[in-house]
Amino acid sequence: MIIYPDIELQGGRCVNLIRGHRDDPVVYDMSPLEAAMDCAAQGAEWLHLVDLDAVFDEGDNRDLIVEIIRRAGTSAQVAGGIRTIDTLRSWIEAGAGRVVIATAAVKDPHFVKAAATAYPGQVVISIDARDGKVVSDGWRETTIFSPVEFAQQFRDLPLAGFIYTDIDCYDDEAPEASLAQTTELASKVQIPVIASGVVKSLDDLSSLRYLPNISGAITGRALFGGAFTLTEAIHVATEPALPTALPM
Repeated sequence: MIIYPDIELQGGRCVNLIRGHRDDPVVYDMSPLEAAMDCAAQGAEWLHLVDLDAVFDEGDNRDLIVEIIRRAGTSAQVAGGIRTIDTLRSWIEAGAGRVVIATAAVKDPHFVKAAATAYPGQVVISIDARDGKVVSDGWRETTIFSPVEFAQQFRDLPLAGFIYTDIDCYDDEAPEASLAQTTELASKVQIPVIASGVVKSLDDLSSLRYLPNISGAITGRALFGGAFTLTEAIHVATEPALPTALPM
């Protein structure tokens, strides 16, 4: 299972949003580049880089993200405001290993199909859900689709994966509830699922790694808040599975 450090950028700062509220972010005492370099030094395979300003149409942090891609020396998964094939192509050309499509997957499924066909294995769809329904536009708009229904329309595409966030549990101290929703989606699709928003402790990672079709976990608040180090998280995610006892 791959650990994706979640580096969210807003106004050039490294932040985290509580319940998606962009006006009162948690601001970390490090720059996004410093965070990326530290994660790379601890052995990160991938960085999950989210341009929050692009998500909310309030500018962008493109130059800083390109610098991170160039200097960190790890693979980068870029998200935020990717709504056209030209924007997607520009990130691939800038060195992103994968691009994440969120709102545009809801509003323009044909764009997703064109993108996945043009860049097989490099497109990820982000699925955010509240009260059992997929939401878009920075969690502001609710659709009629369940996560499974939404995901199934893309089942035949050469996607790199789905990122799944259960918003109801994102800020709650009830990771087992969020794991239930993540488990349901992962069990009903063949495309690998990356869990987001459910990792609050190393125990959560231990639980995730035994779930079928979970290829990775995105962690930001717990990681940068000091609940564990990336080195510890990678160790838990990659340690050998316990042997199954043989029948007597």
